[in-house]
Amino acid sequence: MFEQRALTDELASVRDEHTPDALVLDCERDFETLDPAVAESLGPLVDGLDPHSYPDEWLPPDAPDALERYAGDAFTIGMPGDGGIAWTTQTRPPTILVKPRLRGSPDAFVDFLLADALVEAGLGLPEHFLGFFEASYSDLAAATPLGPADTYQLAAALYDAYCGLHTRETFTAWRDDHPSLHDAWADAGERLEPRLADLSNEIATGDTSFAAAAELACSGIKHDLDLPTPFGALDTKAYREYGSEYAVEWTTKTFEKLDE
Repeated sequence: MFEQRALTDELASVRDEHTPDALVLDCERDFETLDPAVAESLGPLVDGLDPHSYPDEWLPPDAPDALERYAGDAFTIGMPGDGGIAWTTQTRPPTILVKPRLRGSPDAFVDFLLADALVEAGLGLPEHFLGFFEASYSDLAAATPLGPADTYQLAAALYDAYCGLHTRETFTAWRDDHPSLHDAWADAGERLEPRLADLSNEIATGDTSFAAAAELACSGIKHDLDLPTPFGALDTKAYREYGSEYAVEWTTKTFEKLDE
């Protein structure tokens, strides 16, 4: 199921700097969430396991099943929206899992995704938005007219933005120390930028859902891009400082304006 992945010199250096001794594994099969038995099979590969669980009251009554399972007692790694790489700090040391769906992607892009995961895993931030929002996830859900799936997507986007506020200064500094990774980070941002240009109009016309637009816009923060209205208000020191409280307030005000 898992095979240790060889790292380039730059990636090995990033691991040493941010997540020493992190285990980087290629996965045999694609997944959104690992079956608990498969997740537990990581046990012999690491020094220890520290499964997370969260209080039921943090979830709104209509939370998606995947989120209820994640909050429960079963050892859960990976969630919808993680993309081609998942990371967890429920193992000691942290583990980075590379999914088969990335096969065929440009090596430079995959290396950046790996570097991003190594940096995020080393920041001490929660590995999923539920650990970020905690009890305020119910407040976020109550502040939106969205259904459970779109609320999940919005929460994941908002947390991605928060993480980006913490990681992009590291990526920017790679220009001299890790030039190949810096170039891949900049290239990914350049590819994303045109997709942001008309995003506000796409929301207004209904061509793009609000949650999907948020996912796209919030991913631009880690690449230091200019964000369209209303997402530019997330690219602030206030969001970095106040976290989930700011996110819920931004969501409340944003939907109040959209209803006007």
